[in-house]
Amino acid sequence: MNEGRLLSKILNKCSKRHLLDQGKQAHGVAEKLGFGRDLVLNNDLINMYAKCGTADLACLVFGRMPQRNVVSWTALMCGHLQNGDVKASLVLFSKMGRSDIRPNEFTLSTSLKASGILGIAQNGMQIHCVCAKSNFDWVPVVGNSMMDMYFKCGMVREAAQVFNTLPVRNVISWNVMIAGYCNNGNGEEALNLFREMRAVGEVPDGYTYSSSLKACNCAGAVGEGMQTHAVLIRHGFPYLAESAVAGALVDLYVKCRRMIEARRVFDRIEKSVMSWSTLILGYAHEDNLTEAMELFRELRESRHRMDRFVLSSLIGVFADFALAEQGKQMHAYTIKVPYGLLEMSVANSVLDMYMKCGLTNEADALFKEMLARNVVSWTVMITGYGKHGIGNKAIELFNQMQLNGIEPDSVTYLAVLSACSHSGLIEEGKRYFSSLCSSQQIQPQVEHYACMVDLLGRGGLLKDAKDLIEKMPLKPNVGIWQTLLSVCRMHVDVEMGKQVGEILLRLDGNNPANYVMMSNMYADGGYWKESEKLRETAKRKGLKKEAGRSWVEIDKEIHIFYNGDGMHPLIGEIHKVLKEVEKRVKDEMGYVHSVNFALHDVEEESKVESLRVHSEKLAIGLVLVRRGLKGESVIRIFKNLRVCGDCHAFIKGLSKVLKIVFVVRDTNRFHRFENGFCSCGDYW
Repeated sequence: MNEGRLLSKILNKCSKRHLLDQGKQAHGVAEKLGFGRDLVLNNDLINMYAKCGTADLACLVFGRMPQRNVVSWTALMCGHLQNGDVKASLVLFSKMGRSDIRPNEFTLSTSLKASGILGIAQNGMQIHCVCAKSNFDWVPVVGNSMMDMYFKCGMVREAAQVFNTLPVRNVISWNVMIAGYCNNGNGEEALNLFREMRAVGEVPDGYTYSSSLKACNCAGAVGEGMQTHAVLIRHGFPYLAESAVAGALVDLYVKCRRMIEARRVFDRIEKSVMSWSTLILGYAHEDNLTEAMELFRELRESRHRMDRFVLSSLIGVFADFALAEQGKQMHAYTIKVPYGLLEMSVANSVLDMYMKCGLTNEADALFKEMLARNVVSWTVMITGYGKHGIGNKAIELFNQMQLNGIEPDSVTYLAVLSACSHSGLIEEGKRYFSSLCSSQQIQPQVEHYACMVDLLGRGGLLKDAKDLIEKMPLKPNVGIWQTLLSVCRMHVDVEMGKQVGEILLRLDGNNPANYVMMSNMYADGGYWKESEKLRETAKRKGLKKEAGRSWVEIDKEIHIFYNGDGMHPLIGEIHKVLKEVEKRVKDEMGYVHSVNFALHDVEEESKVESLRVHSEKLAIGLVLVRRGLKGESVIRIFKNLRVCGDCHAFIKGLSKVLKIVFVVRDTNRFHRFENGFCSCGDYW
């Protein structure tokens, strides 16, 4: 073997193994031996430097070459693409077009990939024309890249046309089509192609199976997904060793709420960070927080490094369930890892977690420490302060954000309007809504109008709120009518509430929430027959409202209670302490049960008992049992529905009697009960 061939072989090994230092040494040897002008070795050098992530050195080699061929141009184009400089790759292709070197199938395939990544269909279509004129469009590697480009540009029909005209298809051709349909939300078409592929005798590979499982997920076809799982087993496909296929299986079972099957697969596979996070999120969404937290502990103790997507997703779980202690641990973890809080998405997730846990001071401190902030960072803070009823602070941040040169988007406007609503800032809300309506960049959506309806309605301007709905340029949806019905109930405007309720039942007659809101409105107004009639209708239709539940975190353990829950091992002691503190609140604060929040067709004593077992009271009772009546300065309770008036009055009195601050997050906002008062000002 001569010296040139030996050097070429060494450079190719350095490329495959990303051995930059050894590659540089080989480059030095080549120069000393007089191979500096050798075309083949220079091409190998370009490839080696590009594969080792040093595209600048590849460009230097390319620039010094006395002669170049198609391999030289293509190698540097691939290098730019692999190193994330997509535009440079396309610029190089354009320069090549002005030279006397003609592209080959790999050059064209690379340029099509670059066009797809950029999502610029016009570029891709021009390259398609070049392919057709040079008769490369029938070559599989070019055709496959062309289909992928069209899919990435959202041109599904054009991708299908290329596929249908390909004279020769390989497994990659089928994979591109199946994945393309799946990524564009057409799971059914992807599954049809998978069936067709098997019918014509093409043997699927791991990528085919992972894409088809994603298609089952997309189409909600859990049965077909299980059949595909069976095929993998029957054909002896090593899916447990292929992380993409195994991960897709876990994801399918999780998304279809088959947690037993998901866990069975997970326990047998070579685990990846994605499969860990998928299962953890699945358990969390099924309210199985114990299993989710145990898995999270195992993930942290494993050798796997969590990326920004996984970190953000897991912090999101802690935020949604307000797991403050675990959230703080995750914050500490993000500080320890080098990429943590430097990733904007991760930092924003930690901000959101603190706000949703009611820890505004911690959120504010982190926000001030952030080296950079984007519109999401500001919006998270504005939303959080709005939920806490600190509307003036939310407005201050909204104004400061614009002074810092960051333009609010539609979500930011939604946040500031909601903050105005929660704090009763009617004039400020009107001003921001007017600013939104006059904006050239943002179009007001139904959700923005719903915020204004809520703001006006809470302020007692029910007629103005209804007029706004009837005059807005958008078609009212169910949500905005529900907002108006809610404020009708708040002000016991039964006449308008009846009109709105009739509209809602026409639009969304199978939604139990509509029947519950109307029934409660009638009950509040003393219209018991109408209230009972609606409840009977909902019962006859088999409609059930979401069960009320509350949870509390004690010593890093989550305790969940449902209304009327009797399953907790300390339930006897919980009832005992609740009766004790209830007596003190009655004696010292004059608290009386608001029995209109209980069923009206039972005895008075039963009404009182039903109110005593509301989930938020049971959660508070557990903390008092575990920590004693003087053991806590702040107790944090979280509820999935709106806190009722009786519980609101009870917790206000309890905060005064026990000298404890209670922070309750319900579906609408935060309530901070302190010294007999609530931060919402009884305005929720």
